[in-house]
Amino acid sequence: MLDANRVSLGIAPIAWTNDDMPDLGAENTFEQCVSEMALAGFTGCEVGNKYPKDTAVLKKALALRGMRICNAWFSTFLTTKPYEETEKGFIEHITFLKEMGAKVVGVSEQGHSIQGTDKAIFRDKYVMNDAEWELLCTGLNRLGKVAKDMGITLTFHHHMGTVVQTAAEIDRMMENTDPEFVNLLFDSGHLAYCGEDYLAVLKKYVNRVKHVHLKDIRPEMVAKVKAENLSFLQGVRLGAFTVPGDGAIDFGPIFDVLAENDYAGWVLVEAEQDPAVANPLEYAIKARAYIREKAGI
Repeated sequence: MLDANRVSLGIAPIAWTNDDMPDLGAENTFEQCVSEMALAGFTGCEVGNKYPKDTAVLKKALALRGMRICNAWFSTFLTTKPYEETEKGFIEHITFLKEMGAKVVGVSEQGHSIQGTDKAIFRDKYVMNDAEWELLCTGLNRLGKVAKDMGITLTFHHHMGTVVQTAAEIDRMMENTDPEFVNLLFDSGHLAYCGEDYLAVLKKYVNRVKHVHLKDIRPEMVAKVKAENLSFLQGVRLGAFTVPGDGAIDFGPIFDVLAENDYAGWVLVEAEQDPAVANPLEYAIKARAYIREKAGI
């Protein structure tokens, strides 16, 4: 069981309003989103496209509901653009996070990414060469130092359709970055989606895992995406992802590994679905009940 004094429970707004496909959840307001998060029993969240940019406004809205910001996605382009371009936006981003009281930032390399395109997610994934790997790992170390100097921990988000998707790619990234500056955002759903042993990855890097996404999958939908050469976004619309307790992953062993290694930080439900099909409040309540049963928090 997880220690409620060391582990906090949050949920991502992507179930209410989808940043990559704004038509999904276009009808849902920011106020509805954070109110339903709190109603379902969560105390923290990440940042969505409808969140106020003014930190004073955002802080007030969250405080009224007993909510906090724990992280916000940041896209790096270390393999396709000059490092300085990424660093400039990164500093602005973590300045916002620090003001909101967050301790971590989740970064994902979007150079060569196909996650937001119409390319087939399994067939068309880009594979980096040695020079690109050097750009990525060197750049991550530099960004990680910038973040650490500002009191923020950099966590790298492996993700379907990006250049760091598989267990082997996670290995190479982790082996060639400095543990002082670069940590891992562990996401069960993305590893399960691409057929990797997510529990083995967690066990291997648990001491460098500083943020956790609890994402589940529907295997029959993933199989359809693979068989029909569909894109990542098409998979989302089909319902390839779902919340813990509704898909194929048993999160009990995941919680056990985290507990046995004294994990401290956030665990965050993240499952992008069509909110018109999968009611966000209903699925948030389902996830909350499952986590209480399996993790004891």
